[in-house]
Amino acid sequence: MDYKRLLKRLIFPPLWVILVLAVICAVSLIAIFVKGWDTHPLASVFYALSFYTLTVVCVAGWFKLPRYYKSAKEKAHSNGFMHRYITDAAFKTRFSLYRSLTVNLVYVAVNLLSGILYGSAWFFVLAVYYFILALMRFLLVRYVRKNKIGSRRYGELKRSRLCGWILITVNLALTAAVMMILYVDKGYDYHGILIYVMAAYTFYITVTAIINLVKYKKYRSPVMSTARLINLVAALVSMLNLETAMLAQFGKESGEGFRRIMVASTGGGIAAIIISLSVYVIVRNTMEIRKIKAMEKING
Repeated sequence: MDYKRLLKRLIFPPLWVILVLAVICAVSLIAIFVKGWDTHPLASVFYALSFYTLTVVCVAGWFKLPRYYKSAKEKAHSNGFMHRYITDAAFKTRFSLYRSLTVNLVYVAVNLLSGILYGSAWFFVLAVYYFILALMRFLLVRYVRKNKIGSRRYGELKRSRLCGWILITVNLALTAAVMMILYVDKGYDYHGILIYVMAAYTFYITVTAIINLVKYKKYRSPVMSTARLINLVAALVSMLNLETAMLAQFGKESGEGFRRIMVASTGGGIAAIIISLSVYVIVRNTMEIRKIKAMEKING
């Protein structure tokens, strides 16, 4: 018996086998978590099968993803829009602002409608939060529609400073949300495997937001930096939402006191970060605006 050949087949099964296993594992895990069958004898079998499937997917990704990535990148650059999106930072910023603004406005409308239909203040708090994000992005979109990014630094500084002042008000919605989570038992609750999907997505957008915030500093554009800063704030608030969902799903045995301490600590930490970032944007932009005005007086 050729053990090497058998091992290779086990590690590198055909694509259709991986897809079938993925569907079976997803359905079985959802059923186990939703129905509370985690103590059933068959649950261990599906856990082992899921571990094997995940291992196979990771191995396949390690060996095949670089090739697929290279091919996808070549195809993307062959498309005019995608090539510009990848290579033109200003164009990418404008497109991202329009996209994010649209999503925020949809969230505002959905939460307002939910608040009216269900008579819940929780949805109104969420609507206010998304409205604040939408307002800042609208101001940036309005600016980039009239001005090319990087062409008028003074104008960008003023618009960035205005967004910094508005950014402070995010803490009002954040504080209201934290208070409702602590004392009205509101928050997010993802069932089954969805909570793992949301966790992966939340960590992805947070890491991406941090990387982009550092990456776009080299362009020295206040509008670009502010757009990335808004993304970071939204990602941090998403981390708080994920924490409430994780505590609701896995922290029931820890007690109400532990849940309140965790939510209050995280909410307070995020609020402190938002205030610090807002003050930094306001102070730095104000100092540069004064320098520009002083230089204009000297040259004038």
